Amino acid sequence: MRTLVVIPAYNEEDALPATLAELALVQPDLDVVVVDDGSADRTSAVARAGGAVVVTLPFNLGVGSAVRTGLRYALDHQYDRTVVFDADGQHDARSIDVLLEALDGGADVALASRFGAGTEAYPVGRVRKSAMRFLARFVHHLTGQRFTDPTSGYRAFGAPAIRLLARAYPVEYLADTVEVLLIVSAAGLTIEEVPSSMRVRTAGQPSNRRFRLVANYLRVLVGLSGAAVFRKRHDQVAVSGGVPREEDADA
Repeated sequence: MRTLVVIPAYNEEDALPATLAELALVQPDLDVVVVDDGSADRTSAVARAGGAVVVTLPFNLGVGSAVRTGLRYALDHQYDRTVVFDADGQHDARSIDVLLEALDGGADVALASRFGAGTEAYPVGRVRKSAMRFLARFVHHLTGQRFTDPTSGYRAFGAPAIRLLARAYPVEYLADTVEVLLIVSAAGLTIEEVPSSMRVRTAGQPSNRRFRLVANYLRVLVGLSGAAVFRKRHDQVAVSGGVPREEDADA
């Protein structure tokens, strides 16, 4: 089973060396691709120095586009499994084993939860925590499945999910984590949530401040309200690697 670690990175020259060093130490057998999302610093240079393959986007497109690019790379290079891993040092490389075990056990997508049983306390502000809980209830309403951490970006994808999401991974902020669960669920794929302690960012600056974060939560809730428009048959065809019928494509 060939596994690729995809690291979306935007101006992460300070945090990325330690992240790559940890991966090399803890997961030396896994290939790593860093998708440089139009960085203005030395992100690409330090990624290459750390032993990663680098795919460079011409300008900043956002984390969703960077992840989709990484999944497309995995598909084109025939990887069986992909792990999306943060550049900023928040994700624990040891938890990759737990995510891959979930895939080996039959899940198509493994989702790492900061709030699962046995995890260390993760600091979340009151407003953000309330928004995350409401979002989790909303996702449960749409998918019938309960998640404790639907906005976690630490995930692993099996081959069917790679085929689907290499073309359909959402690019909008927050939708790039939450909407993925809806797309995968609508396609009939299975999702398993596993516990994983996570750390606060080690360097650099977070991409969203409080006002922007709240605005994005509201926007994604509005977007998810239209989830019924997802075409289940079309997604299932994509998962199987087939081609939609002409009448489906024109619908």
